[in-house]
Amino acid sequence: MPVGYLVTVAAVAVATLLALVPLRRPRLLADLSFRLTLVLNEVPFLCFCWLLACTAWAFSQGDVQSLVGWATVGLAGASTAGLAVLARNGLRAGPVAEQALAEALGADWRTSIDPGTAAGLRRRLPLGRILVVPFFRRRRDVRRTANIGYGDAGRRNLLDVYHHRSRPSGGPVLIHLHGGGYDRGRKNSHSLPLIHRLASRGWVCISANYRLRSDARHPDHLIDLKRVIAWVRENGHAYGADPSKLFASGSSAGAHLAALAALTPNDPAFQPGFESVDTTVTAAVCLNGYYGNYYGQGPDSSPLAYVGPDAPPFFIAHGDHDTVVPVATARRFAEALREASANPVVYAELPGAQHAFDLFHSFRFEHVVDAVESFAAHINTHEKATDATHGRP
Repeated sequence: MPVGYLVTVAAVAVATLLALVPLRRPRLLADLSFRLTLVLNEVPFLCFCWLLACTAWAFSQGDVQSLVGWATVGLAGASTAGLAVLARNGLRAGPVAEQALAEALGADWRTSIDPGTAAGLRRRLPLGRILVVPFFRRRRDVRRTANIGYGDAGRRNLLDVYHHRSRPSGGPVLIHLHGGGYDRGRKNSHSLPLIHRLASRGWVCISANYRLRSDARHPDHLIDLKRVIAWVRENGHAYGADPSKLFASGSSAGAHLAALAALTPNDPAFQPGFESVDTTVTAAVCLNGYYGNYYGQGPDSSPLAYVGPDAPPFFIAHGDHDTVVPVATARRFAEALREASANPVVYAELPGAQHAFDLFHSFRFEHVVDAVESFAAHINTHEKATDATHGRP
């Protein structure tokens, strides 16, 4: 009986099934669905290669010359079909993101982008990186300056700066906050493919730690993000940044923070001791975000409480298979923004995507990275045109 082969195939089969039909209740099983499918859902071709290698080895060892062996081969074939569906779902993120951009920015949004910027937008996915090194998230043309202090909370108030090694001037800024439910997490973990991509294109990207529970609670985390913005206003030029073009971004709890910061510019309640600093942001990018109340606190701890006509542009991406933060919360937030805000709201609901889809170089997330860069290019072009119209430098 091919016990090792059977266990391997059964494990892949269970994970594939959970990725296709995730368990959403109870909470324990929803979290289990997320943890068991995190890698497989984003890089299913690696699991296919593993299945193929195990099957070839089983045949070479004569382990399939029994009813159980052939049944295991059949299960491997069924799992392969499921993995193909997962791969197809990842590829579908491209058309979905393209449609979301067209709906929010207009069908001719590409023609509205500055020609120089548009020429640099990526036309093809980095297939080699996705297929060969999906977990390797660095780039040789990007430099990381790590562990710069921006506050007095020790290692929880440290940030990393990513910029092109040539250090061009006038680069837009992306500040990214990690996820982890406000309980855990660290900088240099989430959305690194996005950070490195933008940094390679002349952006200055910031990945920051912030205080976590139980040492902190709302609005302490938001105050930390505002301090990061203040740090960029004061120090960004030294790294080639143009702080007037500043995007707040986050994953999961970090998206909650980014949305709050974008919707509460210059609010003195969230800027104790640095009330005079300009904390407005150009736009917000929210990935698999949570938008509800903070751990039983009142509605004023939710970004929904601050949605209004002056909300900046938003890019929101969420998976329809997310079992950690149900997709309905993202839909509600996007709808509230669209109803109230005069600025564009891009909402891309990604087919088959689980929580934390932004960890690896996958077909899905690389499509999202391209969409974020396109969104930012459109917004920056529009801001430049507005400044020229009003005679601003």
